[in-house]
Amino acid sequence: MKQVFQNLKSGTVRVTEVPAPLVRPGFVLVRTAASLISAGTERLTVEAGQKSLIGRAVEQPALVKQVIQKARSEGVGHTIDAVRSKLASLIALGYSAAGTVTEVGNEVTDLRPGDRVACAGVGYASHAEVISVPKNLCVRLPDDVSFDAGAFGTLGAIALQGVRLAELTLGESVVVIGLGLIGQLTVQLVRAHGCRVFGIDLDQTKIELARKFGADGFAPEDDVRQRVMDWSKGRGADAVLITASSQSSQPVELAGEISRPKGRVVAVGAVGLTLPRQPYYNRELTFKISMSYGPGRYDPEYEERGHDYPFGYVRWTEGRNMEAFVDLLAENRIDVESLITHRFKLAETEDAYKLITGERNEPYLGVVLQYDTERELEPRIQLSAKQPAAASPASNVRIGLIGAGNYARAMLLPNFKTANAEFRSISSASGVSARQVGERFGFRSCVSGANEILADEEINLVVIATRHDSHAELSRLALESGRHVFVEKPLALNDEELDRVIAAAIKSKGQLMVGFNRRFSPHARAAQEFFRERQTPLSINYRVNAGRVPPDHWAHDPREGGGRIVGEVCHFMDFIQFMTGSLVTRVFAESISSGSHQVIAEDSVFITLRLADGSNGSIAYLAEGNSALPKERIEIFGAGKAFLIDDFRNAAAYENGREKKTKLREQDKGQADEVRAVCAMVREGKASPISLESLANTTRATFRIRESLRTGLPVEV
Repeated sequence: MKQVFQNLKSGTVRVTEVPAPLVRPGFVLVRTAASLISAGTERLTVEAGQKSLIGRAVEQPALVKQVIQKARSEGVGHTIDAVRSKLASLIALGYSAAGTVTEVGNEVTDLRPGDRVACAGVGYASHAEVISVPKNLCVRLPDDVSFDAGAFGTLGAIALQGVRLAELTLGESVVVIGLGLIGQLTVQLVRAHGCRVFGIDLDQTKIELARKFGADGFAPEDDVRQRVMDWSKGRGADAVLITASSQSSQPVELAGEISRPKGRVVAVGAVGLTLPRQPYYNRELTFKISMSYGPGRYDPEYEERGHDYPFGYVRWTEGRNMEAFVDLLAENRIDVESLITHRFKLAETEDAYKLITGERNEPYLGVVLQYDTERELEPRIQLSAKQPAAASPASNVRIGLIGAGNYARAMLLPNFKTANAEFRSISSASGVSARQVGERFGFRSCVSGANEILADEEINLVVIATRHDSHAELSRLALESGRHVFVEKPLALNDEELDRVIAAAIKSKGQLMVGFNRRFSPHARAAQEFFRERQTPLSINYRVNAGRVPPDHWAHDPREGGGRIVGEVCHFMDFIQFMTGSLVTRVFAESISSGSHQVIAEDSVFITLRLADGSNGSIAYLAEGNSALPKERIEIFGAGKAFLIDDFRNAAAYENGREKKTKLREQDKGQADEVRAVCAMVREGKASPISLESLANTTRATFRIRESLRTGLPVEV
């Protein structure tokens, strides 16, 4: 399918062929008929992407600080690679569209294939032939509302939420500052609310358009104060809605000067927010900032996971705001046809963006992209015509990658490339990153989903780097097809998933490997060799300065991420297994207790391990520290010796009263050597670098840690 992107490095906008997305639980697939370019928001996005690196750095000092901190802790080389990877990204543009539902995922009961819908959401309702949209961000479009009009649904919801926050009553006098798309919709909504409207804008043509929609007062911005007072019979505005887009605080200042005592001011557009004390204090004004489409915005539970707010308690969510707006369209109480100044075919998108960025010097307002809904879409897109060399051995590593996130781009693929693996096919949830990453690393094709990967008989290693909830099932399917599997941690999220994967691995001709990379690091191997001749157990203390992850992050979702103990502590369990050469037999864990909703208790946990050989271990996984402290520190004691690893960059061995230090140029957590071991597994027919018994034990032990936290007791593994 075709989709519109901006290249983050060059700033250019282009239409690119990418695989169509697959349906997910709680989502619907929509064949787009029309989408609306939001002239204000998208113009700012495109212009920001066209700035130089220095310009971007000046505007985002916090990100610069993060880059500097990363360079200090992980080394300059790793940091440069990470920055380059980020700059190579493509940004999907668009967030307001309309079309026809083609497929619905599990948990979707109120929409069916064939339904006409209006769709919302950055990253969802993009300018693309097929979009995957959460069910709460789709509303049915009445049959007598065109797709072009339905594409205004998101902007209509934004305008409507601003009107709701203004708490208007019949007959009030309302001023709208800024008469762009949102402003013109606001004028119409205020009129539909039974209020008088005064419109303010620098552009006389927009003022004339507002008059058409019922504004009975109007003025350019430089001649407004006395006109508003005259229009409001000397009282001032009951409410002021700021729908302008400006870095200046002048609209906020003006709103304070033209409001009546006890009036209301609502900022809908992105404007400066320096409030002048005197007018706001003297009139005791109420000032509110409208949060986009309405309640539910920026809440992953509502937007991504489909948990709607109870109707009786939250009457107007962002979805219900969209629904109300399209109902007004059906009743002909809102006119969007008069707002459309340009229509472009999808192939003409570059001209459309030249228009909104000013490269085409002509006036515009509503810019609609239109799509050929009958065009046949290909599930596989050829990226490279290059064929493998005829002499390429049958045992060579031929990769099919499922998932193309940050870790795959920054770590896995560069290391597989260095190991001379062949990149065959790549898929991702949206198709966007599959195209982008596929081109960058020389994959032969990008495809719509895992089934296309498994259908390619030439692939002999399936690499799985998706979100956690799909690891077990994808691994099982790949193993049952006879392929070797390298899956990022965790292997599974519960015992049932784990049992199915292990059963498939036992029967499969392929080998299973999980991305527990730390055991392959130079310092880990040196530590193991240091204690090779020991006859007594080890005691290992592993401290992790993990840092906070926001409570609403997908990693915390029990169905999608499984929590950080299952998702990350498995790394440190595997390291301790590697050092002792023994399995975990018992775990005990205690977490902090906090009354703060920002603190996840089990993200700061002390874990005690007992191993089969008599060794013991402790893992201090702590989220409430500070990023200036290096992330990982390991202390290993036994046989009258000790070994210290500091963040996989520095190490020290202690023996016979002497200290021997080792320092690497760059942090090395073992990813490169791990990949080489996986490639050797495929090429030479070797067993997996980590035994099935160990993989299962590590994963199962993380489940028992959570059980120990629930019960407060030690738990056998």
